[in-house]
Amino acid sequence: MKKLLLFGLPVALCLTLAACGDGGGADPSADPSPSVQASMDIPELSPTPEPVSIPEANSASTTDTETNITTGQRNALNKAKEYLAFTAFSHDGLVEQLEYEGYSNEEAIYGADNCGADWNEQAAKSAENYLSITSFSRSGLIEQLEFEGFTHEQAVYGAEANGY
Repeated sequence: MKKLLLFGLPVALCLTLAACGDGGGADPSADPSPSVQASMDIPELSPTPEPVSIPEANSASTTDTETNITTGQRNALNKAKEYLAFTAFSHDGLVEQLEYEGYSNEEAIYGADNCGADWNEQAAKSAENYLSITSFSRSGLIEQLEFEGFTHEQAVYGAEANGY
């Protein structure tokens, strides 16, 4: 959408200026002042505009290997990073959430696999969130984390990171 806006803006500007110049109500025999004439000089547009490269919001994390991915994979990766910025997910939970958002299984797995998450740390954050809402026994917390899609090892890590 941004590319269309960048290409469409000069065209719309030229059309607007041309329309104003053709029937603006001025006397066609009148010689415009030099300042008006200078402002009406519009450079020629090339028939085929050059493509404009627009960096993505997360371009700092883009690597050369990410240039060969599909648009769906790139968007799933960006969405995965957005989710992890505000809440904890297990790998499987994140895949399920991305699929719920409409991404294919392949795109969702790509996003979860490449988002850079430390799944142990995600388990610890998720455990902390649960413990801030209600009380859990150690085994109950581990069971809840496993239910959310964390592996047993990740769930144990999450519980131990929160005092169990």
